[in-house]
Amino acid sequence: MTSAIKSEPFILNIGPQHPSTHGVFRVKVTVDGERILDAEMVMGYLHRSMEKLAEERTYTQNIPFTDRTDYLASMSNNLGYCLAVEKLAGVEVPERGQAIRVIMAEFQRLASHCMAVGAFTNDTGAWQTPVMWCFREREKVLDLFEMTSGARLTCNYMRIGGVAFDLRKEFEPAARKLLASFPPFIDEMEELLVGNEIFLTRTRGVGVLSHERAANCSLVGPMLRGSGIAWDIRKADPYSGYEKYDFDIPIGYQGDSFDRFIVRLEEMRQSVKIIRQALDGLPGGPHSTQVPLALRPPKGEAYARVEGPRGELGYFVVSDEGPSPYRFHIRAPSFINLSALREMTVGGTVADAIVVLGSIDIVVGEVDR
Repeated sequence: MTSAIKSEPFILNIGPQHPSTHGVFRVKVTVDGERILDAEMVMGYLHRSMEKLAEERTYTQNIPFTDRTDYLASMSNNLGYCLAVEKLAGVEVPERGQAIRVIMAEFQRLASHCMAVGAFTNDTGAWQTPVMWCFREREKVLDLFEMTSGARLTCNYMRIGGVAFDLRKEFEPAARKLLASFPPFIDEMEELLVGNEIFLTRTRGVGVLSHERAANCSLVGPMLRGSGIAWDIRKADPYSGYEKYDFDIPIGYQGDSFDRFIVRLEEMRQSVKIIRQALDGLPGGPHSTQVPLALRPPKGEAYARVEGPRGELGYFVVSDEGPSPYRFHIRAPSFINLSALREMTVGGTVADAIVVLGSIDIVVGEVDR
């Protein structure tokens, strides 16, 4: 008689070098064949002690640090930090400055979601067409950033009290031209992928997360909304005048990787809608309030949050009346959203784990900070 063949679990490292890991991030998975039995996240490869370094620099000097946390959403990070310092120091932002902030934050969402959607299609095995389409549209947004701030990626554009520069006269025509081309691009992406049998097979029912589990893990952004919870900081706790804009909160119903993909596509449509309203109602007046170069907020603490492309992005600052923050902390959505990775991958295959990680849309710069 021959004995039955028995398999033996072994440990496989996904990352930190594999391009599909979306950065210098590693997952140690215990597998039995192709099936994942356990997963352990290993992070810290990109740790730069940013929060500690910020305690040695002035409040204004810390703004470029925020560019380099989520380097795919510098405008959103600038905004969250400036809101926290303004709350701490009691600084009011002019209406024009608030409207420009909204325009830039929503353009940043478009650029970031283009990267997320394009990279995600590659993770599912799609060829170069979808990601190249996404990069083409993202480049148009970065052109607008360069026109306004002089930089494309780490813009360093927001300032305590408003924004660094007013919009150039060429900005609005270029922005409206881009807004006209974006909805057709989103329709093309849907037509290409939503009915694609291979894409559906790779994403439907993969990385399912119930709305109860998503809430218990404190997930945010498209991760939370993909599981059916309509929570958006722009609606729940409006800032920069978001209460004046009409837009919807897209949600998913299955909580799988496909729903998270669809939510991001729909959020791009809503961002286009918000930007159009902001441009139509763009007020005159100053773009910023003058504040002292060596700002010394009164003793106290403040927390401000924005709805970044990856979800709730919060900044906590403590003042001891000095020129630098006594304490500086970032609530990074990528770090929070990773907490559900193990649950979404255990029981699936190694190939599915790559899709799940892509659906989370992490940026390791804000995971490690």
